[in-house]
Amino acid sequence: MATPDFVLELRRHVGTTALPLVGATAVVLRGDRILLGRRSDNGALTPITGIVEPGEEPADAAVRETLEEAGIVCRVERLAWVHQLPRVVYPHGDEVDYLDLVFRCEWVSGEPYPADREMAEVGWYDLDDLPPLELPDMYRRIEYARAEGRARFEGGR
Repeated sequence: MATPDFVLELRRHVGTTALPLVGATAVVLRGDRILLGRRSDNGALTPITGIVEPGEEPADAAVRETLEEAGIVCRVERLAWVHQLPRVVYPHGDEVDYLDLVFRCEWVSGEPYPADREMAEVGWYDLDDLPPLELPDMYRRIEYARAEGRARFEGGR
């Protein structure tokens, strides 16, 4: 995945030290279907994800990433889940602690296609017959986005 310029600039100063970053997951629904993409970097099939840019509203990041990666215009309906991911250590040594904000989104327009190089393929999948998702917490992201009610928060004990 393309590393945002602000992260590259931070890395010049802190090296591979763990960076706290905010991520946005867009669970885009269209009736009984969900938008999923196969990531170019690791081949995992996931909802659309990305890093929130400095000063950017997280919901706007979810909409932006969906358009940039899949060519789909969506509208955020609500926040579904806030959770801290386990520390990620990339092969080149960079460490990141992602706080992930999962948004339930509604399709507005467009047909999916790999709009940039971050996704090898994108498409609509039946919610009741999901293909295997390599990253287990993606099922929870989808489940919480589909559920009615308030957002879920981890921790806070």
